[in-house]
Amino acid sequence: MEIKNVHFIGSFEKESQCPTDEIPEYAFIGRSNVGKSSLINSLCNHKGLAKVSNTPGKTQTINFFKVDDAWHLVDLPGYGYAKISKKMRKKWEDMIERYMLFRNQLQCVFVLIDSRHPLQKIDLEFINFLGDRQIPFVIVYTKIDKLRPSKVDDHIKEIQQGLLQYWNYLPDQFVTSAEKHQGREELLNYIGELNNNFGLL
Repeated sequence: MEIKNVHFIGSFEKESQCPTDEIPEYAFIGRSNVGKSSLINSLCNHKGLAKVSNTPGKTQTINFFKVDDAWHLVDLPGYGYAKISKKMRKKWEDMIERYMLFRNQLQCVFVLIDSRHPLQKIDLEFINFLGDRQIPFVIVYTKIDKLRPSKVDDHIKEIQQGLLQYWNYLPDQFVTSAEKHQGREELLNYIGELNNNFGLL
């Protein structure tokens, strides 16, 4: 699948405010500074679509993009960002949780994990949250271009082993580099298959 056009729909603070279109949508989320905005820009082949920042916590709302007038890409705030007030953190958590639980159009959550680091507790907790509530998700390993090629498999295997202490098997997984567009085609084809299952041509 190749994206032909994409445009920003809006930013929303509550699930109830989100667009009502009955089209499939795919949410991207991960720990703060995991490379989410860069990956979204790579997928859409649009450098300035999602705002990239070296400062964690840049995304603070539920951001909707309509792709080819057929599906929504949803950019969610990063979890685990500590340099905000407890009140704001709770607001973000509630916003994300309600979106995950009550958004009927949501077909899949793309959970981004930084391939450079061992499995983080906050990533495990979020993945277990999705599993406990039977919310469909896949795992996307980011920033593999920051690792030596010989180390990529070892790092990912270490993360997988950490997850398999809690899971009998893992969902689909993708290895990506936003800078080099690695994994882009695989992710888009996966979304295309889900769109077909939703009844789209």
